[in-house]
Amino acid sequence: MNYFEAFILAVIEGLTEFLPVSSTGHMAIASALMGIGNDEFVKLFEVAIQLGAILAVVVIYWKKFFNFSDWKFYLKLLIAVIPALVFGFLLNDFIDSTLGNPVFIASVLFAGGVLLLFIDRWFKKPEITDERAISNGMALKIGFFQVLAVVFPGLSRSAATIIGGMSQKLSKAAAAEFSFFLAVPTMCAATGYKLLKGYHLLNAENVKLLLVGNVVAFIVAIIAIKSFISFLTKHGFRVFGWYRIILGIVILALFLSGYKIDVN
Repeated sequence: MNYFEAFILAVIEGLTEFLPVSSTGHMAIASALMGIGNDEFVKLFEVAIQLGAILAVVVIYWKKFFNFSDWKFYLKLLIAVIPALVFGFLLNDFIDSTLGNPVFIASVLFAGGVLLLFIDRWFKKPEITDERAISNGMALKIGFFQVLAVVFPGLSRSAATIIGGMSQKLSKAAAAEFSFFLAVPTMCAATGYKLLKGYHLLNAENVKLLLVGNVVAFIVAIIAIKSFISFLTKHGFRVFGWYRIILGIVILALFLSGYKIDVN
């Protein structure tokens, strides 16, 4: 991997991590087209640059994350993240097998896209517009929605948790914000685990690539997060649904054309 390729992947991570379109699918396509999809460090890089995206959430919502008197906020995040950690550990082998299956990822993208075409019709009467009104029970249920994204790569963690929030009568904006909040402990755990497993790949040059990737992902994620809630509130999920359907078809077409698509 060179610095240009690192830049491209970091831009993709920053743009797609918090949108309901699957960062996994996008980076699979980019890595395949650039011919770097089989590189072990690339696989580590794609996870490790999530730290930049995480930092973007913390910076934007710093008053929420550093209000230590509001212990209930931290408790809700802890409750919500537990299901993903448990099921991710128990189903690790299954998840690894699906990550290497482009047909599976394309199918999940396509099916998730069809689902998003109808989400706006199903949840029309939200009752909760503020995170403080989310109960521990609601947080746990949203956490179980996140499990779906862990078990089915390509579904999109953001899509799963936002839909989970809306199923608990959160407004689109409130559901999106809680999805951002929940991303912090979830992605920290995933990134820490990946770095621990791949620490032997961290030579001086690779560390520089990771630093560049995280900085770029941070800057792009700041822009994406600030734009997403406004767009979602005005336009809903339909455009993301069509986009996912097209992306699923593209991944399948690339695979059938002979490109090696591997996001293990």
